[in-house]
Amino acid sequence: MADEALIVIDMQNDFCPGGALAVDGGDEIIPAVNRLIETSPHVVLTQDWHPADHSSFASSHPGRLAFQTVTMPYGEQTLWPAHCVQASVGADFDPSLRWTSAELVIRKGFRREIDSYSAFFENDHRTPTGLAGYLRERGISSVTLCGLATDFCVAFSALDAVAQGFSTSVVLDACRGINLNGSLAAMTFRMRDAGVRLS
Repeated sequence: MADEALIVIDMQNDFCPGGALAVDGGDEIIPAVNRLIETSPHVVLTQDWHPADHSSFASSHPGRLAFQTVTMPYGEQTLWPAHCVQASVGADFDPSLRWTSAELVIRKGFRREIDSYSAFFENDHRTPTGLAGYLRERGISSVTLCGLATDFCVAFSALDAVAQGFSTSVVLDACRGINLNGSLAAMTFRMRDAGVRLS
């Protein structure tokens, strides 16, 4: 068990009902996530941490609407409602999340010019968060992921975890998805195809 870690993805107020980018049923998974936290030897959390003028916000692109796409230097980018702004209540972890045993909180998306879905890399797929190195330094070779949202930050984190050589599982009962234009089925297929264990 000492070589296993739980990675809890973006369990923040803005992704839960009533938040700026709420995932349907996002709060419903908190009991399951808390049980995973309680039984995991190592726990890492990710936290979206955007400046107020982040380039992924529709409000930073005059004439554009949320959920449209634009081309960034690193590729296609979905535009989102402003969410998880640094030091805002929306960026805080959901108050029901029992997260204080976490050994590390990875903040992502804090560079204005690039979004960051994955716990391991920003959306250019080159700029690391440092998580892979941290896990290796700790002797961790197996990771389990849960949180929000299945088809974006959870899925991209899982795909990068496999690519970085970690044995990777996703607990689907402890995740919820956005399902933007069929993204949930597409990313579930991509995870399974890459060798992510889905349970």
